[in-house]
Amino acid sequence: MYDVVLLVEQELSEPDAKRVVELHQDMPEPVRYHVLVPCHNAEAGVEASISALGTADLYGPGLAGQREDLAEAQKAIDTEAKGCTGRSVQRLRDLGRNAEGGISHDRPIDALVATVQHVQGREVIILTRPHIVAEFFHLDWTTSARRHLGVPVLHLLEHDSKPANAGAEPRT
Repeated sequence: MYDVVLLVEQELSEPDAKRVVELHQDMPEPVRYHVLVPCHNAEAGVEASISALGTADLYGPGLAGQREDLAEAQKAIDTEAKGCTGRSVQRLRDLGRNAEGGISHDRPIDALVATVQHVQGREVIILTRPHIVAEFFHLDWTTSARRHLGVPVLHLLEHDSKPANAGAEPRT
């Protein structure tokens, strides 16, 4: 089995799923895809934002009272990430491929390294939107993955799943 780990920033679109599958259409052995979706930690994000603003001493104690709201927000974030993962996996399966997936609350590269090691991945594909500044300074997922992994890492830019005129007002 040739295991490929996909780290995706957002739901795998149908064109992206087809593009990924086409990369492996001539493989002599069966391919299994492992879709990994990083999931934001709401509480950590709020705490980091407050700390970065230098206002932790003003809002820190008040944060304890917000735990229920943060738990609800995290539940919604997790539900969306699981749905994204499920739909991405299903798109690969609809193309006749073996696929599974999951979400992670760890740092994306840490989760990627752990997944590659766990499934003995032989290739990594990272699908993201363009991140010009991060790529320029080599802080992007792909550069980081190449530093941490001993397998081929391919970076693909996600196709925009919305038509060019989506959300535009109809002309009259």
